[in-house]
Amino acid sequence: MKKNRTISLLLTLIMLAALCIGGQTSAFAMEKAAEGEEITITDMIGREVTITPGSYQRVACIGAGALRMYSYIGDVGLLCGVEDIDNTSLEERPKMFDSVARPYMLAFGKSFTELPSCGVGGPQAQTAEAEKILACNPDIVISEYEDVEKEDALQEQLGVPVITLKAGPGGVFDENFYGPMKMLGVVFQNEEKADALIEYIKAERAEIEKRTADIPEDEKPSVYICGLGNWGTTNHLMTAQNYIAFTVANVKNVITDLEAPGIQPIEEEKFVALGENMGIMIIDAAAVKNIKPLYSENPAMFDTCKAWQDGEVYLEMAYNAYYTNYEISLANTWFIAKTVYPELFEDIDMTEKTDEITQAFFGMNLAEQIFAAPSSYGGYQKIDTESFFA
Repeated sequence: MKKNRTISLLLTLIMLAALCIGGQTSAFAMEKAAEGEEITITDMIGREVTITPGSYQRVACIGAGALRMYSYIGDVGLLCGVEDIDNTSLEERPKMFDSVARPYMLAFGKSFTELPSCGVGGPQAQTAEAEKILACNPDIVISEYEDVEKEDALQEQLGVPVITLKAGPGGVFDENFYGPMKMLGVVFQNEEKADALIEYIKAERAEIEKRTADIPEDEKPSVYICGLGNWGTTNHLMTAQNYIAFTVANVKNVITDLEAPGIQPIEEEKFVALGENMGIMIIDAAAVKNIKPLYSENPAMFDTCKAWQDGEVYLEMAYNAYYTNYEISLANTWFIAKTVYPELFEDIDMTEKTDEITQAFFGMNLAEQIFAAPSSYGGYQKIDTESFFA
């Protein structure tokens, strides 16, 4: 136990070194700032911003994922405005994500309807709307716009700190996800929640890795993940060979020879060529609406897939919906591990696990609401392809 505490402390100190005060190691992150004390932090795109931790009473979140990340650590009762995409009471607003589960919306969406607009938001909103933000009179802005010059200009125009968040390609398991959590904990003096969430995620990863660590390579089925990417533009050809959930769960990816990392499409010919080696197919719920008509047009292409023939097709919850659903990506990893190695995870009930995860992130059980979303199709499941895609 003592050894585990020592390792945990070392990991925390390494992570805190990523935040700086004027180029020095961020000692402030290890000790709470005195009442009213100003400190300088370095945000996630390298901008130095002077803040007074714990002093902020009016918060605006702008850009894809900013409100979601804030809701993990901050008090949503301090919000003074939300983007239109997150206010379901508005008739004129981006609605492309309305049918998909976004847990921060399930948890707090009702309170968002009572707030004024700090911008339209959505995939087409590539620039912050300063006038709308000013009208909300925030005393701090949490942003996911990642252009340094524009963020500096926005901060000057608003006259309040603009703190920029940014995660990494590894999603919830990326060290660059822990950075924003730590930073939000410092800014809003909720380090305890940030530390608890980070340690929970690390423990979850360690448990999955421990269970799957000793599986011989020749006993691992080849798995194909598809439907990843941006909502509305993805289908069975959108995949990744470095899908982080596969890495954590020690899953063999049937895709091995793509030239570039990250989520990307493959050609139909490659999908067909790989078909006989696809022992298991996992489809992200975001892609179902696009796969259905493609299957109706050309069922033969899908029938070349071994997983399709053997009835080994499964549905995970939407990984991306106005940026990454980090809590769902953690739940997806458990589901993938349970799907590929059922004997090792027979004790895991996905409803219970999803509730446990949303408790860690939001302090409430949300599995039932996540699975009830129209584009969740009832939740994690093995798909009867003939009836499901009919």
